Formats: sequence, structure tokens, C-alpha cells
Amino acid sequence: MIRNEELEAVLETIDLRNDAPIEEPMRQYYFIKKAREIVNAESEKLGRRLTADEETFGCQMNAKDSEKLIGILENIGFEMMDDESADLVFYNTCTVRDNANQRVYGRLGLIHSMKKKNPHKKVALCGCMMQEPTVIEKIQKSYPFVDLVFGTHNIYKFAELIVSMYNSDKMIIDIWEDTDKIVEDLPAERKYSFKSGVNIMYGCNNYCSYCIVPYVRGRERSRNPKDIIREIEKLVSEGVVEVMLLGQNVNSYGKNLEEPMTFAQLLKEVEKIEGLERIRFMTSHPKDLSDDLIQVMKDSKKICRHLHLPLQAGSTRILEAMNRRYTKEQYLELAAKIRREIPDISLTTDIIVGFPGETAADVDETIDVVRKVQYDNAFTFIYSRRTGTPAATMPNPVSEEEIKANFDRLLEVVHETAKSRVGRLLGETHSVLVEESSGTQLSGRLSNNTLVHFEGDAVLVGTIVDVKLTEAHGFYYIGKINMQEHRLEELLQKCRHRELPEEKML
Repeated sequence: MIRNEELEAVLETIDLRNDAPIEEPMRQYYFIKKAREIVNAESEKLGRRLTADEETFGCQMNAKDSEKLIGILENIGFEMMDDESADLVFYNTCTVRDNANQRVYGRLGLIHSMKKKNPHKKVALCGCMMQEPTVIEKIQKSYPFVDLVFGTHNIYKFAELIVSMYNSDKMIIDIWEDTDKIVEDLPAERKYSFKSGVNIMYGCNNYCSYCIVPYVRGRERSRNPKDIIREIEKLVSEGVVEVMLLGQNVNSYGKNLEEPMTFAQLLKEVEKIEGLERIRFMTSHPKDLSDDLIQVMKDSKKICRHLHLPLQAGSTRILEAMNRRYTKEQYLELAAKIRREIPDISLTTDIIVGFPGETAADVDETIDVVRKVQYDNAFTFIYSRRTGTPAATMPNPVSEEEIKANFDRLLEVVHETAKSRVGRLLGETHSVLVEESSGTQLSGRLSNNTLVHFEGDAVLVGTIVDVKLTEAHGFYYIGKINMQEHRLEELLQKCRHRELPEEKML
């Protein structure tokens, strides 16, 4: 990520009378400057600044991508707003489940009438859903008013694509099947001043039979560790106290680097960064989670006591059909090892119900894993068929009614075990990163990622405070700040003297 003042210094050196550079990121700096000219001209015509709205669907990776897209929009002159009536609306899409696709189509139907009333309005689509050929065909046929379509591999080209969009009266489509390119040092606008996601790798090599992600995100490619450390150091210098290291499977980080480095080794380097208080990461594939990683987490003072370890199914037969490459027994053994080595760990998971051919007996196996592992939380989904994946062609004789009944049975056990796990810290005092405020009501997260609500001054947003957990309510706690008065007053005074933008006081 490049700071605004650094970007401005580079833009001063660019002469738009010359051809665009070939090398990145200089090429994109050239188009940022060119896009500014276009946006300024359009703003003069309207007599006001152009506005833009982002609508993001899906995972943390998509949210991080949107921060980059917003950063580019703001640098070329757009004013961001939270309203689809904006002059430019972009939808950063997800395609993990079909209902995500349907939500996007629904929004496009509504936006069409807005565009009829405002001919200058622009609509852009990007993200995972755009990597599906059938989606592109449908957009061209049913939504010809869309101005720009691009995918997951070339989001860094956003400024260049905006220039193309404004210079054309036709739909611009720029979809890449794959890439080995990672372009650093582009603008980004973080949602929070005190925490940030950091991409450490892109793509996935696992090809689980139900999952579209490897087809839309491409093959694994890891970022250079020095670039990752440099980015985190810069974030910390700007006030970030917590980072989330992001990847489709962080446990396979570093395998394609010229000088291989394991994820455990990367974590050790990140932990050395002064001023960084907390380290999170996701997602971990069970088949790649090493003993070294467990040991690093055990010994660390900064890595949060939370591990998201997707199960997907508890039946070995179904796991094999899913191409997960571990058995029920291997998963249970891994979970037991993690609990043994890190007793205060919070384990969360993902579970799919209704995979083709899954019976009630298979779901019983999943419920057995939930009872034995005792997850702090589980994200449960009914299987969604994704065209292009191996599972999409598998027969599924199980009725929707039985799938729904199995899902409800599982959900009941998930809630039961999660409630008992969350309640175990009742009466104790723990550190909480304050993330949001509403009047005098503050909300934040424990190291184990459990939500806590408590009374306090809004200036504490972005700081870490000690909170006594006084009530347990299912998936969250009610608490009370439990700090010595002089320490709390010192912290409040320090917070009052810092700059805290109003938009961060959520």
C-alpha cells in the first residue's frame, strides 16, 4: 500500500503526453492521473464531485480487495457514499453459494431503473462471480446496461479500466483466467484505523469437489515475506494494532517462493514487529496444519487464541467425496492435539450439510465431531451446487426436506456446544480490542474472537482494555471495564489527544 503523499510525489513526475508505461505499478500510477482528468471533467459538467458506492459480498479477501478499489476511486476524485444512487456503483461479488449470485442479479434489476433516470451513472461488476463464463454470458444478455466487468486477477488495473470505461460507450469486459502477477504499492482505504487485513497469498490449489474458489481465484501464489513485513510495519506506524493475515489456505504459504518459507516461520517474523499487539489469520486447511504452527501459536504472546479450522463434514465417506484429504479420525486427532497444546484456544469451523449423497447417518458423524471438538462457533451451510465443480455432476437422491431436517439437527448441537464454550470465561477479566461504539455502549473482541459489549467512553475505540466478563449470552458477553482508575484515566487522556476520524467511531 502506498501513502497518499508518496503517490502524489510520483504522480507529479508523470507526463500524460507520453505513452503509458509497461511496468507495474508505474502503469497504474499513469492511469490514476489520467482517470483524475476524466473525473474532474465529469464533475465540472455536473457542478459537483462525482460520487461512488461500493457493495461487497463474501469473504475477508473480497473486503480487502474492496479497500484497494475504494483507495483508487478516492485518489482519482470520487467521493464515497453508502447509497446505490451514486454516480458509480461497483459490486464486488462472491460466488461460493448460488444465493450470493442471485443477490447480485437482484441488485442489478433495481439499479437498472436508476440508470435510466441518470444516463451518466456507471455500473461496475468485479470479484469471484465474474470469473464464471456463464455469468458473463448472462450479464451481456440480460444486463447490457452494465459498463465494466472484471474479475479477481486484475483488480489492480481498476484505474486503467475506469479510463477505458469512460472512453467507451460499450460494456468493457476484462477477465483473466489466471495470473502469476502480484502488484504491490497501490492505494487502499482501510475501513478501520486500528486493524487491517493483509494478504499473504492468493489462490488455492486444493480443489475440494464442491468449491468454485480455485477456479475463480486461480492457483496459489505467495507474496514475498519482505513485502508482507514492510506492509505491516507501515500499518503499525499508522496506528494499526491488529492484523489479519489472509489466504485461502494460509498453511500452504511459501511453497512457491524462490526461497521457501513456511507459514509458521512467517508468523515468527510478523511477531517481531514492534507496536503490533495482535495477529490473526484465516483460513487454515486441516491437512496442512503443522506441529510447528501449533508450537508457534502456543509460544506466542501476540497470536490470538482463535483458530478457524474448517471441518465441512464429519463422515470420512463424505470427506473423501469432497476431496478434503483427511479422515474424521485425523481431524479429531488434530483438534485434540491443538486443545492439548493450547488449552485456551477457541476453535471455530465451517460445516456443509446436504452434500450429494449425504445421509442422516453421515450427519450423525458430523454431530459426533461437533460434540467431541466442542467448537466455540460453527458456520453451517446447506450445500450449494456450483456449475463447473466435480460435485455439481454428482447425483443426490436425498430430498430437500431431509437435508433441512439434518441441518436443523446439526444447528441445535452447534448452538448447545457453543453456548457452553463461551460461558467458560464468565467472571474472568480479559483484554478486549474495542472496535465499535454506539453512545456509551462499546463492543470489542477477546483474543479468542468472542464479542463483548460494555459501557465506556467512545474515545477508547481502537484501544485494548481489560474487561471483566459479567454475563454470558450465547455467542457474546456483557462486561465491565476492569482497570485501575489511574491506568484508565491515562488511557482516556491519551485517546482524547489523538485524531480519531468520526467515521471510525461506528
